[in-house]
Amino acid sequence: MSIVKPTEPEIIRESDIEPGWDWDKRIPAPGRMSVDFEQRVDFNRLHRYRVARAREALKNSGLGAVLCFDNNNIRYLTSTVIGEWARDKIARYSLFTGNSDPYLWDFGSAAKHHQLYQGLIEPEHFKAGMLGLRGSVAKEAGLFKNAAKDIKALLVEEGVADMPLGIDVCEPPMLEALQAEGIEVRDCQQVMLEARQIKSMDEVVLLNMAATMVDGAYHQLAENLKPGKRENESVADANKFLYDNGSDDVEAINAVSGERGAPHPHNFTDRMYRPGDQAFFDIIHSFMGYRTCYYRTLNVGSASQAQQDAYKQAREWIDAAIDLIRPGMTTDKIAAVWPKAEQFGFASEMEAFGLQFGHGLGLALHERPIISRLVSMDNPFELQEGMVFALETYCPSADGNGAARIEEEVVVTADGCEIITLFPAQELFIANKY
Repeated sequence: MSIVKPTEPEIIRESDIEPGWDWDKRIPAPGRMSVDFEQRVDFNRLHRYRVARAREALKNSGLGAVLCFDNNNIRYLTSTVIGEWARDKIARYSLFTGNSDPYLWDFGSAAKHHQLYQGLIEPEHFKAGMLGLRGSVAKEAGLFKNAAKDIKALLVEEGVADMPLGIDVCEPPMLEALQAEGIEVRDCQQVMLEARQIKSMDEVVLLNMAATMVDGAYHQLAENLKPGKRENESVADANKFLYDNGSDDVEAINAVSGERGAPHPHNFTDRMYRPGDQAFFDIIHSFMGYRTCYYRTLNVGSASQAQQDAYKQAREWIDAAIDLIRPGMTTDKIAAVWPKAEQFGFASEMEAFGLQFGHGLGLALHERPIISRLVSMDNPFELQEGMVFALETYCPSADGNGAARIEEEVVVTADGCEIITLFPAQELFIANKY
């Protein structure tokens, strides 16, 4: 018979949860190799910090455990990843009670690989698992039922079976199977977002390294932005540059030019650039899981006065927001310096959502805080030291040829913020000027 473990989580060691910030120095962007002559990212320390943050958030939640299917939460808890292909499969899941290492059920042989090579979690906590690949295997096959029984047994063993279980996302048959085992299920996405919202210095450095790669991608884009080039070619060039330089996932690249810029379509096509086009890009990728959201606007050869005016306005809006960033500031005050939807051509804040916008960055593209007139005015959120997020503004050109889109990633420091997106953006960049 298994010994039932105590319901109280393990002691959260102060050394594990210490973020290690040093704002007296510029945030580093070191090389990606391991070396003996510089202290770079310490991945063992990063793992301990993330698990300690999750343990603290769980302790304060009223939940006995969290069961995570969101790959970003799984990576935060277990320091494992098996590739972008797994992101939408709901094939992997992790259980964390706070009383021991997280458990992970991973896809087939990946579990064996973790047992052999991961080294941060007890090997027996890695298990093979598969729930049906979003219904491709019907629930009648019993995979959900069997998984729920295994989870219930671990909850009993860890001493938390009489407490609610938090879940971030899951398929309805999994929810039904857990409830059939007598488990009370609640939401845990807010618990995990609370854990993830304050970044350690290791996380800040990884976010900065990811932004560094995009700095280089923009320089290459600017060199090649000429009439005859197409949006999809720019996307291909940026993908290659990022993967060549260490990206582990290029999630998306927007490439929008000319008349396509207003309203923002959030995609790219095979449109060919023309002289005088205004073109904006958003590069979303990750390094060691830590993501960027990094817009820049570049003009092709020349710029009209209307395009210059639009860019100047977008820059004023983003600078007004950046000037407010500091611990204790609330998101409603930041959103208030941005225009209402009707002032730049939209009927409602829902229709304009994502254009004058702020969002947390980390293992996911959208973490806390979310800053927008849609949600922030009536539900403000207080900024804290160690948060990292992106601010983005948008202004269409009055002549119909494009729009200005600017985005800066900021780290909230002790008394303000530091910008980590460094490709020039104070003035409209003219690529290959005539």
